[in-house]
Amino acid sequence: MKVLASTGREDVAMVYIIDLGENRLIECVESVQPPIPREEKWVLLVSTMFGCPIGCSMCDAGGHYQGKPTKEQILSQIDFLVRKRYPDGNIPAKQFKIQFARMGEPSLNPNVLDVLDELPELYNAPGLMPSLSTVAPKGSGDFLERLLEIKYDRYSGGRFQFQFSIHTTDETLRDQIIPVKKWSFAEMEAYGEQWYAPGDRKITLNFALAKDMPVDAAVLLNHFDPGKFLIKITPLNPTYRALENNLSSYIDPHHVENNGYEIVESLKKAGYQVIVSIGEVEENLIGSNCGQYIKQHLSASQPIPDGYTYSIQDYLG
Repeated sequence: MKVLASTGREDVAMVYIIDLGENRLIECVESVQPPIPREEKWVLLVSTMFGCPIGCSMCDAGGHYQGKPTKEQILSQIDFLVRKRYPDGNIPAKQFKIQFARMGEPSLNPNVLDVLDELPELYNAPGLMPSLSTVAPKGSGDFLERLLEIKYDRYSGGRFQFQFSIHTTDETLRDQIIPVKKWSFAEMEAYGEQWYAPGDRKITLNFALAKDMPVDAAVLLNHFDPGKFLIKITPLNPTYRALENNLSSYIDPHHVENNGYEIVESLKKAGYQVIVSIGEVEENLIGSNCGQYIKQHLSASQPIPDGYTYSIQDYLG
């Protein structure tokens, strides 16, 4: 692997552009969540594909698909970020989260499973907690079945964060946002019943919520038990794809109080635990948020007003 460039701030997030051979570029990220110190929580985001074949309407990684990294190529991203910060492989963070969520749909790359199976042996990291988010495309069933086995074998007792990315409860609009054949809510419900065990973290239903995208609590209650599923609502990141598709965020990332959102209140009344997850606005400027893709920025003629303002530097080691 060859690290080509980086951008960001050490006290918020750093994004690295990496060439894994044949000019196939990926990105990986390390971040903290101020004011939480790195010793409490440290987050890595790694790519599971070269680009992504899904083409979600808010994600800049879509449309640039060039295949699947090997197990070794995924692990090389993790090891680069770990050794840069902790050369001896001893990671003191009480929560060391690795999100398989930078570029690519992880459930379409079986090499991700081999990574997950090996990770606990690679570092001295008592706080290790993988995090995997999927839109559950058709054809991912074998992957998700094996993921169940690995979770129970390697990460039981709340040491794995699993997420379905849904974005709206309106099926027609969901098909527009995620333009591939995918699991129904009933199929997600059935999988969630297999996944959840006492002591586990609740399964997350994620909504990167755009304006005018319905989230109907009654639809969710038909399938998702509030005792086993929670709702996470995030701002829609300022990406080129979102701009092209006239999508704007329902959640104001500058509105840190998280009050006054009608959808949030309706979901709480339905009995759901609701997390309104607003990260550092600075991450939009760095481009470290999930769904952003610096290569798209480098080729764009018009920068996004609310994103990608940090200079991209040649990596100097």
